[in-house]
Amino acid sequence: MSENSLKIKVCGMKYSENIEELLLLRPDYVGFIFYEKSPRFITTQWAVFASVFPKTTRKVGVFVDETAEGVLQKATELGLDMVQLHGHESPELCMEVRETGLTVMKAFRVGEDFDFGQLQQYAHDCDYFLFDASGANPGGNGVRFNWEVLKNYTLDVPFFLSGGIDLEHVEEIKALRLPQLHGLDLNSKFEIQPGLKDMNRLKLFIEEIRG
Repeated sequence: MSENSLKIKVCGMKYSENIEELLLLRPDYVGFIFYEKSPRFITTQWAVFASVFPKTTRKVGVFVDETAEGVLQKATELGLDMVQLHGHESPELCMEVRETGLTVMKAFRVGEDFDFGQLQQYAHDCDYFLFDASGANPGGNGVRFNWEVLKNYTLDVPFFLSGGIDLEHVEEIKALRLPQLHGLDLNSKFEIQPGLKDMNRLKLFIEEIRG
C-alpha cells in the first residue's frame, strides 16, 4: 500500500471539544477506550459528539478482556463501527463478535521474538490485526517495537501499525514495504495529557502522510 493511501486511526480520544477538532482533520477511524484502568477511559456522554461524525470516519471501541456480551452491548448502545480487542481474547470470542456484523480488529503486542504463527488461528475471525509494542499497559505506552520484524508477517489479514508513532517517523513509514500494512494508529505521542490530543501536531502528521 502506498503511504498516501494509509488509513489514519487516532485512538484514546476522551474530550468532546477535542473530538470535534479532530473530526475536522478527517481521520479514517477514531478510537475510544472502554477499559476502566486506562487513563484514556471514555466517560464523555456519547450524545455530546455522536452527531458530528462524518460518514467517512468510523467509530472504534477498544476493549481489554471484555466479554462478548459486554462488547456487543456497548457497540449497540454507541453505534460503533469497529471493535478493537486489545487483551487476551480468544479466536472464538472474535468470531462471536464478528458474526453480529461488527468489524473486528485484534491487537497483539510484538517483541523481537514474536511468533507470527499464532495469528493463523485468528485469521478467519478478524478483519484486521493491530501490532503494538510490548509495555506495562495493554496499550498507550508510547514506545516502539522493531518494525523490521513485520517482514515475518505473511498472512493476508491487513494490519494497523501502533506503538510510539510520532512526527519524526513519517519518512521511515513512507519507506516501509509491507504489503499488508493498512493503517497507522496514533495515540500517546500526540497528547498534551492522556486523552487530550495536540491538533497542530496531528494535522502536520496527517498532511505529511497523505501529501
